[in-house]
Amino acid sequence: MTAPRRIAGVVAGRVGSALLVVWVVATVVFFALRATGDPLEAILGGPGSQAGPDAVRAATERYGLDEPLWTQYLMQLRDVATLNLGDSYARRVPVADLILENLGPTLVLAALSFTLAWILTLAGSFVRAFSRGPAGRAAQAALSGLEVIAAVTPQFWLGAVLIMVFATSLGWLPATSAGGGAAALVLPVVTLAVPIAGFLAQVTSDALADADAAPFATSARARGAGEARVLLAHTLRHAALPGLALSGWALGSLLSGAVVVEVLFARPGLGRLLQEAALQRDVPVVIGTVIVVALVYVVVVTVTDLAEAWLDPRLGGRHAPTPEVAAGVGQ
Repeated sequence: MTAPRRIAGVVAGRVGSALLVVWVVATVVFFALRATGDPLEAILGGPGSQAGPDAVRAATERYGLDEPLWTQYLMQLRDVATLNLGDSYARRVPVADLILENLGPTLVLAALSFTLAWILTLAGSFVRAFSRGPAGRAAQAALSGLEVIAAVTPQFWLGAVLIMVFATSLGWLPATSAGGGAAALVLPVVTLAVPIAGFLAQVTSDALADADAAPFATSARARGAGEARVLLAHTLRHAALPGLALSGWALGSLLSGAVVVEVLFARPGLGRLLQEAALQRDVPVVIGTVIVVALVYVVVVTVTDLAEAWLDPRLGGRHAPTPEVAAGVGQ
């Protein structure tokens, strides 16, 4: 299959996946929130509101709450399909405006955390590449232990520890985003990045060991290439492929982790917006926010699939092997 047809197939498959994800998300969120209580309470101002009969009747008619549940569900699907996210029950503003206002901070947090996670992963790869002899094996063992610990560390626990150490005890960094500027991003970014880096590093280290023992790496060393050249020009690209394939999952994990981190560090963003809307049973905001997060995840997975196809020689991408490499004596 040619590269354009393969790429078109990937995109078409992801578009279909995106539509399925939107339908599933809209369905699950709609019925889950309805199961927690009547949205009319949220529309009229929450528990204890003193709304009169006229206000109740007007709100019921405006939001179609006098219709059967399945009719309300189909109306919700129609609004989602037409990108009509409606107005927030609690805030009385368009849901689209709320999402646009909070999308930027979340994407910045996720992008910085993702970048730091890969920096830590690549740093570990360099340590492994240049660690030789007994001391090198000890360093690799210690690094492997740190990666396992990082991968299983809960983000809320790590964030709390970082706040206690660097904000409360040492006073080096602010604990919240209020007036903290760029410094306020440090602790949230580290909190999100460390567990993802631990997981990516474990996957990448196994692939790096396999690539380091492959014929093309042995051939490169036989021709006089140093370890730095072998790593940068040959083994690292192969070792990064498994991590790249999981990058979509990694960003999805970062977006879900943003809910905890944004609440913990009092940061604005989609995670905090989603948490507040769920507590208020603000159905339009919850559905709109979750759909946007799901679509961002699908887009990222699509991009990583295309990047993997472009980089992986076995898929016939741009870096397809030369005849020498195919014969096992080149690259």
